[in-house]
Amino acid sequence: MSNTGVEEKLKELGFKLPVVAKPVAEYVPAKRVGDLIYVSGQGPIRDGKSVYIGQVGGAVSQDEAYKAAEICALNCLAAIKSVVGSLEEVEEIVQLRGFVNSVPDFHDQPKVINGASELLVRAFGDHGRHVRAALGTSNLPGNIPVEIEMVAKARIT
Repeated sequence: MSNTGVEEKLKELGFKLPVVAKPVAEYVPAKRVGDLIYVSGQGPIRDGKSVYIGQVGGAVSQDEAYKAAEICALNCLAAIKSVVGSLEEVEEIVQLRGFVNSVPDFHDQPKVINGASELLVRAFGDHGRHVRAALGTSNLPGNIPVEIEMVAKARIT
């Protein structure tokens, strides 16, 4: 399996891979164990600041939350790249776990996390298809609307 041109594809889609966000506590953004890369939860952070703040269905619309999930996915990919050197080393995306900070009567968490899932499929093709969970929660750190964890499989070198 090869993903030649993933970063170029992201650029074509209008996305820019960010600099890896610095951890806010005692953990690492990503860790490789064998051929798997585990990515810590990433929020919709750009240039060190939250792009969106608040609960989905309240201060944050579903469309904004979808965009927040895209940013989370890009931050996950940046963390992966920091561990393996290039996204071309990623064989496939294995799993996403998406958390949506939502008001009690918001029930479309899967549609929000589609922001990340659809971006990954557009960038990696079939190698971007993954298993996932889309979970609603009453709060996330810093009152961000979305947080995503990712697991990817890398080539053995």
